[in-house]
Amino acid sequence: MDPNETPEPRSNNSRVLLWVALVLVLLGINGVLFYLNQQKGTQNEALTTEVQAKDSKLQEQIKQYEALKADFERQSQELQALGLSNDSLESKIASVNSDLLKLRSFKAGSFSIAQQSLFKQRAQNLEGQLRKKDDDIAQLKKDNETLYTETSTLKEKQNKLTDTISTIARTNRELSDKVTVASHLQADNIKIAIITSKNKEKEDDKEEFKAKRVEKVKITANMARNDVSPKETKAIYLRILEPDGAALYNLSTGGGTFTVDGQEAFYTQKQDVVYDNTRQKMEFIYAKGAEYKKGLHTVELYESGQLMGKTTFTLK
Repeated sequence: MDPNETPEPRSNNSRVLLWVALVLVLLGINGVLFYLNQQKGTQNEALTTEVQAKDSKLQEQIKQYEALKADFERQSQELQALGLSNDSLESKIASVNSDLLKLRSFKAGSFSIAQQSLFKQRAQNLEGQLRKKDDDIAQLKKDNETLYTETSTLKEKQNKLTDTISTIARTNRELSDKVTVASHLQADNIKIAIITSKNKEKEDDKEEFKAKRVEKVKITANMARNDVSPKETKAIYLRILEPDGAALYNLSTGGGTFTVDGQEAFYTQKQDVVYDNTRQKMEFIYAKGAEYKKGLHTVELYESGQLMGKTTFTLK
């Protein structure tokens, strides 16, 4: 064997072994890389899932606070409808708005568990306050309905009472008017006589007398019974009307003025009589002091401005 000749089979074996080792190393590296990639993918998936879960919690919390805000605003409107205001409720609305701004400022995946717990607890407290306020508002509405019913009933009773009082007042006025009318005194049996210059009294069934013989006129009458009219002093007015309708009137003989039907009128004489409901007799004697006119004369008797009775006599 030539000493200079290279043993090729041995060299080829070494190369083969080298290539095999290299392949094995590469396969090992690829295996490690594949494992690491698998682990990284799993971690990424877990991280993505965690971020999605946090974002879902965040959105749920935002919706919860939006619902709380809407409910508190509803309560505020209901109180305003009842004519009430509530500063603490307005403060809660402002607080919920502030929390909403904070929640909306969180980035995806940055809503930590501690923050979730904090906002969840705050939401639970607010929901408790919301339910309590709803109960209070419901009670207020019930009280208002009761008060409205009571007020309506009271107003109805008051209206009925007012109507009753008005009816009673009207009845009293009517009764008073009737009593007033019923209490008016009447004169019965009015008689006319004349007294001559010789102081002789003459009567005539026809109540006709000669004018030239009349010195005085005498009027007598009885006060009719009246159980309604009070027993007291009554002012009785006599009017003697001449044929032309003018009343005989002279201050020196007791004449004056009084009111009849709201109008001022002259009277011939006045006499105060203590009325005792015994058909007591009244008597007037009038002297004109001058010649009497011929014709039909009218005699009227009044009490409290009301006509008691009248008659006529004729002077010829």
